[in-house]
Amino acid sequence: MSRGNGHGSITRGDIESKLRSIRDSIEPVGDQAVGGLKALIPVIAAVVVVAAYVIGRKSGKKRRAIIEIRRI
Repeated sequence: MSRGNGHGSITRGDIESKLRSIRDSIEPVGDQAVGGLKALIPVIAAVVVVAAYVIGRKSGKKRRAIIEIRRI
């Protein structure tokens, strides 16, 4: 029974080399994803700050009292 490596059996070295080649092909994709997430962190922080500001302004307008001062 030939397993594709020409020796008739799968050795530990065959498995290690295959896993190493898979890992080497996946690592650049993971590094790119992490880089993209790091670029999004400041954008997300800015959106949160702007949203908090807008929500704060709206709630401040609802609670603001109108006071009339009259001199007698």
